[in-house]
Amino acid sequence: MSAILPVELPDEATKSQIRHGERRQETSAAKRTKKRLTSRGATVAALVIAVLWTIPTFGLFVSSFRPAQEVRTTGWWTLFSNWGLTLDNYSDVLQAGNSQLNLAGAFVNSIAITLPATLLPLIVASLAAYAFAWIDFRGKNVLFIAVFALQIVPLQMALVPLLQFFSQGEIFGIPVVTAISDAGGYSQVWIAHTMFALPLAIYLLHNFVSEIPADVIEAARVDGAGHGQIFFRIVLPLTMPAIASFAIFQFLWVWNDLLVALIFADGAVAPMTKLLAEITGSRGQDWHLLTAGAFISILVPLLVFFSLQRYFVRGLLAGSTKG
Repeated sequence: MSAILPVELPDEATKSQIRHGERRQETSAAKRTKKRLTSRGATVAALVIAVLWTIPTFGLFVSSFRPAQEVRTTGWWTLFSNWGLTLDNYSDVLQAGNSQLNLAGAFVNSIAITLPATLLPLIVASLAAYAFAWIDFRGKNVLFIAVFALQIVPLQMALVPLLQFFSQGEIFGIPVVTAISDAGGYSQVWIAHTMFALPLAIYLLHNFVSEIPADVIEAARVDGAGHGQIFFRIVLPLTMPAIASFAIFQFLWVWNDLLVALIFADGAVAPMTKLLAEITGSRGQDWHLLTAGAFISILVPLLVFFSLQRYFVRGLLAGSTKG
């Protein structure tokens, strides 16, 4: 009978060396990824695009402070020879509008529409992504393919069915949206944006949720955690960069949307995009007001982007150092 040799466990120094080696490998992998994604040509192209985008934006910003007559007769670059600036464009555009609504009220409407229309699809999509990734049920693959295929359906094709759905106030004889159709408030816009965002949101979040190591999920199940605990304590924190990234995209999409607003948000609940289209006039004769209105409309998106920028970058680069 052969003797059983004792197993030597690594000491603290060896463990420290192993951890140091792992960190060094991760650092070298990150450097290789950064080197592949960064080049002199890409840097030059990014600078050129930034300059081409900044110059007209700066001109629009300057025009928003110039008197209407000078905006119509001279270019924005004449500011350097004529420093006549005014805040009349901003005061006029905030008061401009129709008998039911002005731009200041439309700004509030845009916030009231955009926040729920961003949170609702994220909540539903994150739960659905977890179910598709880690819960086994009959027809899961077929249902996921159907959700994925909905991305190719043009948004315009769903407008007429949605209008009929809201006008009837029932589906299969069940009154589900009668109060919504009678009120005609924000709810129609929330439901429309949520439905249009769900296919892409579920697909993107599913890719991130499915990348979580199975050992982590199995260890939580062994410890007695249910689906709710696994989702809120493990899946949700790990997928927060992806959720924040999609939240930025969805927020910008809803905030700048005009098509859905023209159909489902009318009267006193109209957002800024719809009112700005009316303020410019039938021939664009009031475009000096549009310059001020444009910069009022981009204030909130800029704050959202810069506040969530670190999550946005982490979400885009997630998985880039694997392999």
